Amino acid sequence: MSARRSLPATLAGIIAAGIMATSAQAEDPYKIGISAGLTGYAATVDRAWSDGVQTAVEVVNANGGVLGRQLMVTVEDNRSEPQDSVTVYRKMISDGVNIFISGCVSAGNMAAAPQVVRAETPMMLCSILPKTPKDVEWAFTTLPPARFEVETRLQYLKDKTQIKKIGVMHDPSPYANLQKDVAAKIAKDYGLEIVGIEQYKTNDADLSVIISKMNAAGAGAILKIGLGGTTLTAAKNIKQLGLDMLLLTSLEDLAVFRPVAEVLGDKFFFVASPSQVYDALPQSPLKDEIGEFLGPWKKKFADRDPNWASRGWDGVMLTVAAIEKGQSVLGPDVRNNLETISGYQGTTGIYNFSAQNHQGITENPFVLGQIIGGQVKVVE
Repeated sequence: MSARRSLPATLAGIIAAGIMATSAQAEDPYKIGISAGLTGYAATVDRAWSDGVQTAVEVVNANGGVLGRQLMVTVEDNRSEPQDSVTVYRKMISDGVNIFISGCVSAGNMAAAPQVVRAETPMMLCSILPKTPKDVEWAFTTLPPARFEVETRLQYLKDKTQIKKIGVMHDPSPYANLQKDVAAKIAKDYGLEIVGIEQYKTNDADLSVIISKMNAAGAGAILKIGLGGTTLTAAKNIKQLGLDMLLLTSLEDLAVFRPVAEVLGDKFFFVASPSQVYDALPQSPLKDEIGEFLGPWKKKFADRDPNWASRGWDGVMLTVAAIEKGQSVLGPDVRNNLETISGYQGTTGIYNFSAQNHQGITENPFVLGQIIGGQVKVVE
């Protein structure tokens, strides 16, 4: 057979091989990695975030996946520690993860960011963004700016109370420190004087010395910034000391807040995300989107707090939107297309990413909440 006559057969073989390779690629799962504090101080929120990601993945896969691929999730426990985060990120990168939709341990996400950048793997986070511009290029977050949590509490104190002096307590996490710095900078704009700023440890079993010091300085309210069981510790200390003092805390799982409300009653307030007060929301695109999430979420987890999970849901849906927009699952393409996602209605608010803004929520979505008689209420 001549070379000329064998050419069509050769081309056919090449085309067939290409089709088989493309088909095999289409069937490969799109791998999502989660670095989460399944143990340690962030366990409550990161378990919820991870479960929210899993819930979204199940819904996407049931609808055919993305670009013909099913989504696959790998979760690694970073024990809420930065060094463990670096280790689990390295492991998942070696396993070929396509994107990280990681939890709320800011210090861990920051520590791992340089190796994620080298791997050209996008990150969609539940935490604040890394510090260096190079690391931020590959990182996006569903977390609203820290000032929004602070402003929600200060606005209430200004509008609804006669309190003029407050204390600020915070844990050592980067996000808590960021909120603390915001509070120190803007409190005066709300007619408030901060009479004390104190850092505590996430495992502290007694905060009475800090609270007594703030009370002696004239504080009528405490802004507590940080996650975990120390919120209940602070409430018990205020009660035990017999103080007429308000406790206003930052975002947290409602399971943490319920026993706190039993201790302090109507003297306890917390920043609430829209999904936590769903029933009180007016009909709107925001409520519709939360409803899309709550359907499958409640089937699996009943009345479990939806806040952190709903952001995990957003992380997946934003990723899918970027993949579909660019018709590509390649890391650099997904990263580039995430920067073009704007006007996207999520469960926490509207996301407006850009090359200059990787913190998508630009309008304050928070309200102040209370738990009265076991029911979550929006403070008017």
